[in-house]
Amino acid sequence: MSALATNSPATPETGDTATPVVDVSGLGRTFDVSKPWLNRVLERQPRALLKAAQDISFTIGRGETFALVGESGSGKSTVAKMVVGLLAASTGTIRIDGVDMRQRAQTGAEMRDLRRRIQMIFQDPYASLNPRWRVDRIIAEPIRAFKLETSEAAISKRVGELLELVRLHPRDGAKYPHEFSGGQRQRICIARALASKPEFLVCDEPTSALDVSVQAQILNLMRDLQDEFSLTYLFISHDLAVVRHMAKRIGVMYLGRLVEVADAADLFANPRHPYTRMLLAAIPDLEMTGIPRRAVEGEIPNPINPPPGCAFHPRCPLANERCSRELPAFLGSGLTGVACHAVEEGRTEA
Repeated sequence: MSALATNSPATPETGDTATPVVDVSGLGRTFDVSKPWLNRVLERQPRALLKAAQDISFTIGRGETFALVGESGSGKSTVAKMVVGLLAASTGTIRIDGVDMRQRAQTGAEMRDLRRRIQMIFQDPYASLNPRWRVDRIIAEPIRAFKLETSEAAISKRVGELLELVRLHPRDGAKYPHEFSGGQRQRICIARALASKPEFLVCDEPTSALDVSVQAQILNLMRDLQDEFSLTYLFISHDLAVVRHMAKRIGVMYLGRLVEVADAADLFANPRHPYTRMLLAAIPDLEMTGIPRRAVEGEIPNPINPPPGCAFHPRCPLANERCSRELPAFLGSGLTGVACHAVEEGRTEA
């Protein structure tokens, strides 16, 4: 089954009767960033609300990778934190294997088992490891928390197996995080995430803090682990070149909304939304095709005071008067879709 995304609360039919591992529908998060009440009264200012994510919907099939891409500030990490449960959603539903993450009706044992099967790999391997703990204690913590092993000998053996799994040595468990390079620390983070025997991993830009040469090693490791353990990934990145080799399906986000969703191969061969085209045009031409490259122009608008209509219209070369006043609906059939007036009206080819 393939990943799917829409901008409507209702997820379109995928044509596959199998239940997806992840089913997100109408997900949104609004932050109140207002000044204190007294300041607003004295300065006569209204409340300030930041809509970090709006009407996000997608599903991910078992063993697949669905990627969310976009510039910084597009809402990717907010979606990732809501899916994994680190951030409460303002609207919408999140179902993992059919269980509503926002419901509290499940027993403690049911929720604990669900939490065990969901893990997250964070962006910064330097900040996500406790510097005062040895590596073996860091990796063993999920094993103890979920009571996957009972004896210390079994826990120690499992930690050694996990270190070997991420291509480190069991003796490395006696070291502290500061004794490792950035790539090695990210391997430790992956080992910690795998310690609870998860089925679904949310990867929030796991290679963005690493050197380019190390990025490829970590990405190859993650793909090997996915093949070995049938892992399901939600992969967050601002780099389309990275997700091209990781994801089967890609969702492009802009200012808190999905603007295009497509199969990875189709997205790179025939991008439809002008924002997707802008991102692709900025990728270095390593194959020397002679296609001119352009840097991404402009900046994401202030999310507290977004532009009316389509949020991308101030930067869009195809924008017209309708784009500045009317929010485009997400139009799609099956597993692809785009939210753009120019695409709807056939103005993209011109």
